[in-house]
Amino acid sequence: MKNREFFLPLSIGGGLTAAAGAAMCFFSPVGAAVCLLLGAVLLAVFAFYTKRRYRRLAELNDYLSCVCGGDYSLEIGGNAEGELSILQNNLYKVITTLRSQKEVIEKDKTYLADSLADISHQLKTPLTSVIMMTDLLANEDDAEKRREFSRVAGEQCEKMRWLVGTLLKLSKLDAGTAEFLCAPQRIGAVVGESLKPFLLTLELRGITVEKEIADFGFNGDQNWTVEAIQNIVKNCIEHTPDGGRLRISASDTTLFGRLVIEDSGCGIAPEDLPHIFERFYHGKDASAESVGIGLALSKTILAKENASIEARSVPGEGAAFEIRFYHAVV
Repeated sequence: MKNREFFLPLSIGGGLTAAAGAAMCFFSPVGAAVCLLLGAVLLAVFAFYTKRRYRRLAELNDYLSCVCGGDYSLEIGGNAEGELSILQNNLYKVITTLRSQKEVIEKDKTYLADSLADISHQLKTPLTSVIMMTDLLANEDDAEKRREFSRVAGEQCEKMRWLVGTLLKLSKLDAGTAEFLCAPQRIGAVVGESLKPFLLTLELRGITVEKEIADFGFNGDQNWTVEAIQNIVKNCIEHTPDGGRLRISASDTTLFGRLVIEDSGCGIAPEDLPHIFERFYHGKDASAESVGIGLALSKTILAKENASIEARSVPGEGAAFEIRFYHAVV
């Protein structure tokens, strides 16, 4: 045990004991023997407890070395009173936190890899279609077919534009860089803004919109809230047949304002219902054009505004999405 802090006091103690014993020899040989014996006992006790303390410190140091090497599986055993025990418990708390953070980082890496694979897959389909339409346009002389190819290519480009834009919005929300300008809003005005982009589609498909709005106020960002509701409305329209019905109702309670958006479509299968707000999730009744991030974006936006959303459905009878804007957060 090569430790100067151990051997220096031991040497000094030994020297002082020998000097005291030698001095006592001039007065009493028995006193000198007792002095030497007591000094030896005290030095032995000091050496025993000091060695044990340094051995424990060495164990903690070895444990930290293993943790630095990436081994979090070890446990610090034993627990007693004293400064070393306090140090041990604090080290264990820090290491437990590091282990939890490492697990979170590993999950984030896996999630990022899965998300990149999903994004790549979603972009690959429209991109392939655009490339194919471009090739066909280059070799097609028929004006009608060229217009059709151009229309399909335009639709696929629009799909990619929407996908990239939505992914950027999700990224901003995840990173916490999206600005939410929370201010008093009225649900009636927000619903009206949310329906504007779909009015022509609703008219062309003969889908009736029934509104029963008991207007209420809430705090939120108008643009982000409109974005969230538009994605829900878009999902409902996609699953509503021509000539169907879209019902939007709003009511107020003491605790929250409620907005319910219902469609008369095919509904959501029971096995899909718990997963519809997950990113890139495709239910069995999802359309071929569905990407699977619209509802996830809505849920993320509403969570940022301290609102909640849940879905319910009876297969064959449509689906309903209920949003609750809480008046106060407890």
